Amino acid sequence: MPFTIDSARGIFPNTLSADAVPATIARFVQLSAEDQLALIWFAYLEMGKTITIAAPGAANMQFAEGTMNQIRQMNFTEQSQAMCDLANRADTPVCRTYATWSANIKLGFWYQLGQWMEQGIVAPIPEGYQLSANASAVLQAIRGLDAGQQITVLRNSVLDMGFDPNKMGSYERVSEDVVVPKEIGERSKVTIEGIDNATVLSYMNNMNANDFDALIELFTADGALQPPFQRPIVGKEAVFRFFREECQNLKLLPERGIIEPADENYTQIKVTGKVQTPWFGAGVGMNMAWRFLLTPDNKIFFVAIDLLASPKELLNLTR
Repeated sequence: MPFTIDSARGIFPNTLSADAVPATIARFVQLSAEDQLALIWFAYLEMGKTITIAAPGAANMQFAEGTMNQIRQMNFTEQSQAMCDLANRADTPVCRTYATWSANIKLGFWYQLGQWMEQGIVAPIPEGYQLSANASAVLQAIRGLDAGQQITVLRNSVLDMGFDPNKMGSYERVSEDVVVPKEIGERSKVTIEGIDNATVLSYMNNMNANDFDALIELFTADGALQPPFQRPIVGKEAVFRFFREECQNLKLLPERGIIEPADENYTQIKVTGKVQTPWFGAGVGMNMAWRFLLTPDNKIFFVAIDLLASPKELLNLTR
């Protein structure tokens, strides 16, 4: 076989991803728990002035309801400790429960905490609180990112909180119900300048329709998907679970692409465009690239999804 997953990751090496995002996250996790929580709160308030954050649906929050009610009944000191425990990845019942949730449930949890902070139900950041110099520097770094990159930093920062699931042994993953795919007549079809490959077009269209059963059939049995700033997810079962837990109601807006032959009749295709998420809607389009490696029979062996460094990277289709 001409490609491995590792070698496939090297296609279109000139793609410039937003390296400022993992660098900012790395600086964030070095902060104290108190500074992490304060920075999230300050960033939440600041982003709320320019980005409309969508309220989580009831389906997302029903699984967190018990934990939310538990926190609501705590006094302010206990609430602050519970949030610090999450940032410190402590071994507590709340942290263990949090670790089992899907990304959308975790995001809904923090959204609700933010709302309750504003309402005085959950312990607010103390009046006059001053961020440390390091936390202020991280906040300034976040301010310098574009909206899509800011969202990614804050999203990834809270996803890794809670107890380490790798230390929990067997546990049941908790995620919201998968939405029903759109009816055929309700689906719109994308067009991509420079690309007419049926597999790539089907990938975009099936994702936009939440038709994950059809989407996963585009992959080889040992195929892989690499989300932004993560290791590849390998195998159809794992990729399928990622689609169901992380990709519901995304809106992919591909714009243009380039197609090139690769070794032994494989094909590599790069597409650039934008993605809108249900959390932030049409107001924020994240600049993305998709790098596909297709087998001779037009199956997806590998696809990398890159958050781009800048809007001008949408035009960077060189190999």
